[in-house]
Amino acid sequence: MHPTDRPRRLRTDGVRPLVSETSLAASDLVAPVFVDATTDERVPIETMPGHERVPVSEAVDRVEEVRETGVEAVILFGIPESKDSEGSRAYAEDGVVQRATRRIAAETDAYVIGDVCLCEYTDHGHCGVIEESAETDPTLTVKNDETLELLAETAVSQADAGADMVAPSAMTDGQVGAIRGALDEAGHEDVALMSYAVKYESAFYGPFRDAADGAPAFGDRRHYQMDPANRREALREARIDAEEGADVLMVKPGLPYLDVVADIRAEFDHPVAAYNVSGEYAMLHAAAEKGWLDLEATAHESLLSLKRAGADLIITYFAEDLAERLSVGAGEGSTLL
Repeated sequence: MHPTDRPRRLRTDGVRPLVSETSLAASDLVAPVFVDATTDERVPIETMPGHERVPVSEAVDRVEEVRETGVEAVILFGIPESKDSEGSRAYAEDGVVQRATRRIAAETDAYVIGDVCLCEYTDHGHCGVIEESAETDPTLTVKNDETLELLAETAVSQADAGADMVAPSAMTDGQVGAIRGALDEAGHEDVALMSYAVKYESAFYGPFRDAADGAPAFGDRRHYQMDPANRREALREARIDAEEGADVLMVKPGLPYLDVVADIRAEFDHPVAAYNVSGEYAMLHAAAEKGWLDLEATAHESLLSLKRAGADLIITYFAEDLAERLSVGAGEGSTLL
C-alpha cells in the first residue's frame, strides 16, 4: 500500500510545532495561594505536596515566588483566626484575605483574584447561612437569599482591599447579580467577576478542604453544588451567570468535565476558566511517587487537555512548576510533550 494521505508527514520535529493546534503558556495559569491567620510560619499542606499555608506577613513573598516563574495571577484563599455561623471573618475589613490583598496590591504587580465563599469561615463548613434543621433534616442545607447579602459584602470588602477580580464559588442562585450590583454601587465598576458558574459536588476536592480547613462539619454539599451526572444543566447555570454580569465563566473540576468545558466554550463568547483541582493534583503526585507516571509530563498533558477543550485560563496547583518548564522549553517544540 502507498497511501497518499500521510498525517505523519506533519509530525517531524521541524514542522510539528508549526502545526500544533493548542499551546500552553504561563500567562494562561492562575496560582492558588493559601493565607493563614492562625500561624506565624509556613505550614506544609500534607495532601498537596509542594504547597503551604503562609502567614499574612509572608503573603507578598509567596506571591513574588509565583511571579518569578512567569505566572502573573493568583487567587487567594483564607484561613481565619476564628469562625462563626455566618462566616463573618470572610467580609471583615481586617479579615485574612483582606489584609493579604492590601499588602500584595501595594507591593507587587500581581493580578489578585479573591475567592468569594463562606465555607472556610463558617463553623459548620457550609457555604452560607444554614437552615435550622440542616444537620438533622436538610431541605436545601444553605438558605439561598439570606446568603446573597453576605457574599456581596465579602466581594466588596475584597475589592476595597485592592482585589482586581472576585470569584464567587458558593453556587448560590443569584450570587453574580447580587455581587455585581454591590460592586457597582460601591464604586468598583472596574473590578472583574469570574463566576464558578459550573461547580460540581465532586469527590476531587478532598485535599483542598484540608488545605483551607473548609470541610463540612456535617452532611455534604449536594443541595447547592451540581450533580456530576448533569451536563445540560451546566449550560443553564452558565447562562444565568452570564446574564447577571459574569465576566468569566468557570468549570470546576476540570479534567473529569472536559465535555462541559467544551460545551461552555461553544455556547458563550465569555472567557472560560477551568479549575484543575486539588484531587487532580494529588493523584498525579501520588502516582509519580510510586514511579507509575512522569509527574511533569502528565501535569503538562493534563493542562494542555483543558486548554484544548476550550479553557482560556486555568487555575492549577501545577502553575509554578509548569510555568518554569514552559519557559525552559520555549522554542523546543515537542520537547514539552
